[in-house]
Amino acid sequence: MAEAATARRSRITPEREAELYAAVLDLLREVGYEALTMDAIASRTKSSKATLYRQWGSKPELIARALRHNKPGSIEDIDTGSLRGDLLASADRSDDCQMERDAALMRSLFHVIHENPELHQALRQLLIEPEITGLNALLRRAVERGEVAPDNPALGYVIHMMVGGFVARDLIEDRTVDRAFLRSYIDAVILPALGV
Repeated sequence: MAEAATARRSRITPEREAELYAAVLDLLREVGYEALTMDAIASRTKSSKATLYRQWGSKPELIARALRHNKPGSIEDIDTGSLRGDLLASADRSDDCQMERDAALMRSLFHVIHENPELHQALRQLLIEPEITGLNALLRRAVERGEVAPDNPALGYVIHMMVGGFVARDLIEDRTVDRAFLRSYIDAVILPALGV
């Protein structure tokens, strides 16, 4: 699937692709997933619907790729020399305003993915799995440096703790996550669980 999508997308310049992704996310914020149509995307981006389908194959893949494009690089590329430094740098990848916009977008999509397996698969492949892979690379380096014991039972739950922090703050405090909260959460919850 990824190879076919890359081959399909090759005709669009990176600049045009970025414009298109931004328009898709703007529309998604405005109308939500269910009401978002390929016709609306084509109209907003001055593209043909046929071009959109040829380049991305489906609405779920286009949305997942737009969300992935919106991410500020791979967490795996962060290497400050310490796990704490890496996790704090990952928390600082987005500013608070962008985190708030992204959180609202993801909240709206969480409702839809339970009823839409194609969207769930696209988000899993293009967003969730790369983040898990990147986080596992940070943790593996921390184990190799001797910061974390290789048999620490919390290693398998770091991604759960991270997601839990995002979800819990919204539910408990009715506030979106910001960098200050993430930094505090990393120091108070994640690092102690890992024995750092």
